[in-house]
Amino acid sequence: MSLTGIILAAGASRRMGRPKALLEYEGETWLDRWIGLLRPHCDAVIAVLGAEAERIRSVIRRAGEARIVINPAPERGQFSSLQCGLAQLPRQSTGFLFTPVDHPAVRPATIEVLVRAFLHSGAPVAAPRYRGRGGHPVCCARGLAVEMLAQPAHSQARLVLRRYREQTCYVEVDDAGVVEDADDPEAFRKLLGREP
Repeated sequence: MSLTGIILAAGASRRMGRPKALLEYEGETWLDRWIGLLRPHCDAVIAVLGAEAERIRSVIRRAGEARIVINPAPERGQFSSLQCGLAQLPRQSTGFLFTPVDHPAVRPATIEVLVRAFLHSGAPVAAPRYRGRGGHPVCCARGLAVEMLAQPAHSQARLVLRRYREQTCYVEVDDAGVVEDADDPEAFRKLLGREP
């Protein structure tokens, strides 16, 4: 099975006040960290940028390890960025993982367990769960890309994923990072407070 990782980093980060893709966790930018997390498990990694795309591209160190895709209208919302990434899914990809960039504390072991469960279960969707809460990244079979691309840009991935709830492989993980999204300076400070 050939997987593609999609990182959603096109938002304007208004609440944070600066591009979340360039914030640092454990010594690297959030975007670099995600590229590094996905690369060992994915044949291709797509980073979807929008606001301040050139600045982000010029700063990140792992730009050469990912395909940069630009969302020309990121104000349409995060789902529109996912659609931009899915539109560039390599032909050989039989599945994909997607995540917002603002979950930088996910552990490498969590990605490994999630991908393994997805590949071995044969389920159309695999998602991590921490203490009963669903998180990111989410793994999907290629067929879901077609369904997501057919939705309006202002839609949400969860509306498509909901159709597969009964067939989803939920992977229980002891990793709060899958549910911790840092959207504002206070959440970022809390995240740094528990950084190893």
